[in-house]
Amino acid sequence: MPSPLLQTPHSSDSLAPEGWFTSKLPQVGTTIFTTMSALAAEHQAINLGQGFPDFPCDPALLDAVNHAMRLGHNQYAPMPGILELREALTQKIASLYGHHYDPYSEITVTAGATQAIFTAIAACVGPNDEVIVIEPAFDSYLPAIQLAGGKAVPVAMEIVRDHNGLVDAYALPWEALANAITSKTRLIITNTPHNPTASIWEAADLERLYSLVKDTSILILSDEVYEHMVFDGKPHESIARHAALAERSFLVSSFGKTFHVTGWKLAFIAAPAALMHEYRKVHQFNVFSVNTPMQYAIAQYMQNPEPYLALPAFYQAKRDYFRAGLASTPLKLLPCAGSYFQCVDYTALPRKEASLPEAEFCRWLTTELGVAAIPNSAFYAKQTESGVIRFCFAKQESTLKTALLRLQALVPLSIPTREP
Repeated sequence: MPSPLLQTPHSSDSLAPEGWFTSKLPQVGTTIFTTMSALAAEHQAINLGQGFPDFPCDPALLDAVNHAMRLGHNQYAPMPGILELREALTQKIASLYGHHYDPYSEITVTAGATQAIFTAIAACVGPNDEVIVIEPAFDSYLPAIQLAGGKAVPVAMEIVRDHNGLVDAYALPWEALANAITSKTRLIITNTPHNPTASIWEAADLERLYSLVKDTSILILSDEVYEHMVFDGKPHESIARHAALAERSFLVSSFGKTFHVTGWKLAFIAAPAALMHEYRKVHQFNVFSVNTPMQYAIAQYMQNPEPYLALPAFYQAKRDYFRAGLASTPLKLLPCAGSYFQCVDYTALPRKEASLPEAEFCRWLTTELGVAAIPNSAFYAKQTESGVIRFCFAKQESTLKTALLRLQALVPLSIPTREP
């Protein structure tokens, strides 16, 4: 007779008999990104929710993958990633940010940024360790901390409101951050350009962060996956620009975001050798190595820096087009200094839906107007409503145009509409 643990549960209300095992993530369900993308597909809505492009990558990159496959690069890559790619990353980071990472001991290629972040947390966070998370925050941070046995300490960004009470901007919560640090603080997670608020860090912010941690053993995990999407001529203030911070930091970025290939799930992490030594201990057992031909292709493709150097202007044009179209709706535009996201406050809409909670408003927007967005409330550990939702503008102009035309239905009937 088979073990009771191997039998299919008979209950129609759960996937397992009561007491079968205890969930490590009892509060976690399907992510908002999966939920909204499925809803968009069901209602044939324009998906401006989940953050991925709907346009192709450079055909030269596909040719490079095909070439690598035909050369026979189809078996396991070295655990840290192929040396050619790590050397290309060393050169790129040094050129852009002035910090040298050793390609042998300080850079590891990962199966996407989420895996890089998860592994970094697993490598350095243990029971009773506290991790400060600045909210709103990407939804993978908190489960990773919980699975590592640590305690997340959410610190909410300050919400700046205009004279009408609408959200005007988000600001870094320096006083609250300082107050959140204790003797148990092991790690602070930072994110610039920021998802979902599209804000960026300035050089003074790095200096202020350093003033908080310089006399401690606190580590930094810097999520910089949108590093090449900073607008209006401003530089990306990477953690690598600050030498003293870099010495205690993990830096994460994404090839998928940079080269329009999010489905390849390829990223990297850089850190001082002592931190990377511990990181690789975990990396080798939860991934070991990542897609070999893609690594060779990207290493070759990166010999020309123009594709990523041109990204700020490329995405700024999309941002400006999208913002110009939204300006003729009653949605309140928040600043967009970086990333490929645009946040809006919908609470001044001249219709009853303006009073809906963010998740319900996004559902209504998807099912009734045919445009999917993401509620910012989904980026908090405890539901926090501010009347702000997030659109992704990493789309073809034709996609954005259709979405904007549908959003014109938000305008009161007495106000004439115009095509953006």
